Amino acid sequence: MHNSNKKLQQEIIRISGVNPKKCMRCGKCTATCPAFDEMEYHPHQFVAMVEDGDIEPLLKSESLYRCLTCFACVDRCPRNVEPAKLVEAVRLTVIRQKDANHLKADDIPAMLDEDIPQQALVSAFRKYAK
Repeated sequence: MHNSNKKLQQEIIRISGVNPKKCMRCGKCTATCPAFDEMEYHPHQFVAMVEDGDIEPLLKSESLYRCLTCFACVDRCPRNVEPAKLVEAVRLTVIRQKDANHLKADDIPAMLDEDIPQQALVSAFRKYAK
């Protein structure tokens, strides 16, 4: 595994908080995924690819944007692997590589709307400011 892939793998695992080595490849996550037919890489494949350090194909995959983040895969996993969190971490890695994740405090007033819940703003800062 290349050094850059190893760093990406470690970063994705850190962001997600998931231990992909716990996966026993039972496929229950994939079987319950409502977006299964739309995904190039299915939940159990995401976990396996992250565990193996095969990150590059995931970074370019449309499956990142097909995942509904419904967490059905998380509910079905007998080992609490949480594949959706890995998908979100890979998605965030792509955003960070494009340097499109930084929301500046000075930009917010122009974007504010009375209907936006404050929790959404706090969540955006937490998720994209790192």
